[in-house]
Amino acid sequence: MSMRIIITGGTFDKYYDEIRGELTFKETHLPSILRQARVTVPIVLEINQLIDSLQMTDADRQRVLEASLRAPEQQIVVIHGTDTMVETARLLGEACPDKTIVLTGAMVPYSVIGSDALFNLGCGVMAVQLLPPGAYIAMNGRVFPWHSVRKNRERGFFEDSGPH
Repeated sequence: MSMRIIITGGTFDKYYDEIRGELTFKETHLPSILRQARVTVPIVLEINQLIDSLQMTDADRQRVLEASLRAPEQQIVVIHGTDTMVETARLLGEACPDKTIVLTGAMVPYSVIGSDALFNLGCGVMAVQLLPPGAYIAMNGRVFPWHSVRKNRERGFFEDSGPH
């Protein structure tokens, strides 16, 4: 049984453009990351978009939902920017109750030393295989159901938002 990774960009896939002096997108790092991590689970990669989640619109989120619904796989990991990850998780959680979908990302780009991208991806790939159907966020060694998570912007990590 294979899983699908839907790539939307976010800090996870940014790289430093030396000419422009800024973080931007060029291509996804996922193929090389999966080789480096020696992942043996069959994975289908799908580039949905490469954008910063602060620029993600409702139409962009709809593209992620449509890709999730269309995917033949029951296990899906979504690489997503952390700033609006909760909003996308909510949409997927409400619309895809029969699939297991785990959103993950990074606070520091994969291409930068000290990145949390590799660890978070590993957590996401493992979590999607173990969790029951539903939508979740896996960040920094923790997994949260879509309906009880928030990003604590002051502290720079995700936390339980309490019962809903």
